Amino acid sequence: MLVALQKDGRATVGDLAELVSLSQSPCWRRVRQLEDVGLIEGYNARLSRRLLGYGVTGFVHLQMDQHTPEVMAAFEREVVALPEVLSCHNLSGRYDYLIEAIAPDLETFSLLVRAKIRSLPGVKEISTSFSLKEVKRAGALPIA
Repeated sequence: MLVALQKDGRATVGDLAELVSLSQSPCWRRVRQLEDVGLIEGYNARLSRRLLGYGVTGFVHLQMDQHTPEVMAAFEREVVALPEVLSCHNLSGRYDYLIEAIAPDLETFSLLVRAKIRSLPGVKEISTSFSLKEVKRAGALPIA
C-alpha cells in the first residue's frame, strides 16, 4: 500500500484496495491508521522548479561560532521561516548545517546568502556550492 501511495498519492481508495487485494472499507481504515500514527505525513504535488522560475539550486554549508542550545534553536527557528530554503540538515563533521535553497538567478541567490543566511544567529563561516545538474531527486522511500 505504501509503495502504491508513493507512486500515486492521488490514487482512489478503490484503486488502492484493488492493488493490495482488500475491499474498500478495510483499505480506507488502513490508510487512516497509517496517517494517524504518522507513517503517512501528508500528500503533495511535485512542482517544476524550472517552470516556476527557480533556475538556481544551491547548497550552503554553515559553521556556527556557538553551539549553545539557545543559539542553535534560534538559528533553526529562523532558517525554517525562509521560504527559499527547501531543506536544512544538522550535520556531523566540519560544518554544522547544510541548507538547500533555490532562487531565480545567481544574483538573487547571492542576496539570500549575504542578506539573510549570513545574518542568522550564530553563523561563523559559509561555503556555497551550486547544482550544475540534478541527477536524481527521490520521490519515494525504499520499502522492503
